[in-house]
Amino acid sequence: MSEIAVLGAGAWGTALAIHLAKAGHRVNLWAHSATHAEQMELQRENTRYLAGFTLPPGLVVTHHLEIALKNSKAVLLVVPSDAFSGVLKQVSSILETAPTYLAWATKGFEPEQHRLLHQVVQDELGIDTPVAVLSGPTFADEVAQGLPTAMVSASPQDEQAQFWADAFHYDRFRVYTQADIAGVEVGGAYKNIMAIATGVSDGLGLGANARAALISRGMAEMMRFGSIYKALPETLMGLAGLGDLVLTCTDDLSRNRRFGLRLAQSGKSALQVQQEIGQVVEGVKAVKVVKYLADKHQLDLPIMQQVYALVMQEITPKQAVSQLLSRTSRSEA
Repeated sequence: MSEIAVLGAGAWGTALAIHLAKAGHRVNLWAHSATHAEQMELQRENTRYLAGFTLPPGLVVTHHLEIALKNSKAVLLVVPSDAFSGVLKQVSSILETAPTYLAWATKGFEPEQHRLLHQVVQDELGIDTPVAVLSGPTFADEVAQGLPTAMVSASPQDEQAQFWADAFHYDRFRVYTQADIAGVEVGGAYKNIMAIATGVSDGLGLGANARAALISRGMAEMMRFGSIYKALPETLMGLAGLGDLVLTCTDDLSRNRRFGLRLAQSGKSALQVQQEIGQVVEGVKAVKVVKYLADKHQLDLPIMQQVYALVMQEITPKQAVSQLLSRTSRSEA
């Protein structure tokens, strides 16, 4: 049993904190907002982001980062990708040395410098700092319910990967270990872009054939993009790649898919739809970074290009479909 600080009290951070507490760990859940932290402690529920789930007795909610980190053997960051660097800097300023076990379950890129999150950690804490990333096909609501779930704990250091696998491996929650951090991160970020695309397709009523084509061609794009980071094909064909891609593209619990659906059905702008959803749509941020990197490395990623144009309000959903279907025929390989 360990004392673990979970930084980020959104739906995903809360669900992971609940599971860790159920597994017997002492959990300090940090919320950015003091009001939110006080409400959660008082109500013993995250009514704002994950209503209907009681916080276990071993879970304490705090707004004070120093309190969350004090005596914590392990730190898990679950903050939005654009807040990741800032929170990491706060952690490093409070702690004299890096925690024994440091991981993140955030999916996406650091947008300002177009970095994967492990690159942010290397820049802030040093390239040799032992870390891990947790990812896979997971919805917060189902994790909080205790439904069967599988994910990946990835780290080049076996001890790091195994610590987090052991910490989460409880009841019907299964964790696999591996070493390809970059591949796991690419899968977790790129799938959100494809979820927007399949949401648009379904929102326009284009059918199951179109959805399957988008998912499979999206997988090809993900692997093409992953080559920038030497991501292993078996990683992208595993839980953090294909598994997360299928989940996010096919179920309406996905905010990114719902964003695409509303974009196609409502006629509203991308900004209006984001405001209606009321939570972070990571694919909107990720597609801007991927577009920059694809241009830099001269990668042909046609579905991503259309999602980018949609997000930037350069084209309509119907125009995006028309442009994809009018592309010149070519070999699948």
